[in-house]
Amino acid sequence: MKRLVLNFGIILLLCLIGLSGFSQLENKITKVVIDAGHGGKDPGALGKHSKEKDIVLAVALKTGKYIEENFKYIEVLYTRKTDVFVELHKRAQIANESGADVFISIHCNSNRSSQPYGAETYVMGLHKTQQNLEVAKTENAAILYEDDYITQYEGFDPNSDEDYIILSMFQSANIDQSINLSSKVQNQFHERVGRKDRGVKQAGFWVLYKTTMPGILIELGFLSNPNEEKFLISDKGQVYMASAIYRAFKEYKKEFEEANKNLKPVVVKKEESKPVIYYRVQFASFKKEKSLDFRKFRGLQEIKMYKHDGSYKYTTGNETSLKNAIELKEKLRDKGYKDIFVVAFLNEERISLDEANRLNENKN
Repeated sequence: MKRLVLNFGIILLLCLIGLSGFSQLENKITKVVIDAGHGGKDPGALGKHSKEKDIVLAVALKTGKYIEENFKYIEVLYTRKTDVFVELHKRAQIANESGADVFISIHCNSNRSSQPYGAETYVMGLHKTQQNLEVAKTENAAILYEDDYITQYEGFDPNSDEDYIILSMFQSANIDQSINLSSKVQNQFHERVGRKDRGVKQAGFWVLYKTTMPGILIELGFLSNPNEEKFLISDKGQVYMASAIYRAFKEYKKEFEEANKNLKPVVVKKEESKPVIYYRVQFASFKKEKSLDFRKFRGLQEIKMYKHDGSYKYTTGNETSLKNAIELKEKLRDKGYKDIFVVAFLNEERISLDEANRLNENKN
């Protein structure tokens, strides 16, 4: 099963290349999720005098407070507000189900050496160095504290280099916006707080992979460095880092809303009385139902599921023209998909292509 997932993921990479970015649907940012990493039985990185889970919670709460105080209309949601363990997949679920516009995950770094120091911010994407990969492994290892994590995370092993080859290929559709926000965070850390700027980086973080809005993962600094740990433990240090994140968010928000202020919602008029036939490309069939955000499906558009002959069948696309559906099928075939074919639906019920053609002829 795991080998199947990996092979399928390689094929999906081809589909992801060239995806256009997706931004907030509204022209204002009204909801933010702040994620304090680790918690409860998962302490995160350990310093000589501190635990990551405590520092990031303090910074997360301060950051959220600054946003709430200065933008009364913005709803700030937290994945945790106390020292509790929250599963990694639930953190992303909180963000997705809330319809958040921005996701900010806060963490601390660590190293076997006490020499490294400085702040860095990550977005979802390809890790370019072994060091970036090791950071992702450390943060993803939180899933090992969960029961039945192998099933919950679709066979993903946070310690397997092989699995990261696939996971890191799924660049976020929001990568440009995520990088923009990350750059502003790093600039604030460096210019306003005087921290060493270790840059904006990419790596395969599960919590970013699963979120559907612009998202970043911040590493505040190294608890393995005595001077940096001392700074991050202090209330002054936490206030400085939280205010820097807030200022970066404020700058990002202003820039985003200025760029999108003239956008008008598109109103689609529904046609009455005429039956509409939709053509879709069926690409998978399973005996057990899969979530529409199943790992294998990432990169495909307009995924739908229908049950037929005792199996759960999955389609992509939603064309009103058979010609367009056939073109979509050929594009997928060129990208490596096999055993795919066009199916037709009327009122979400599958009908034969012959019946679809007959109904379309009668409409004309």
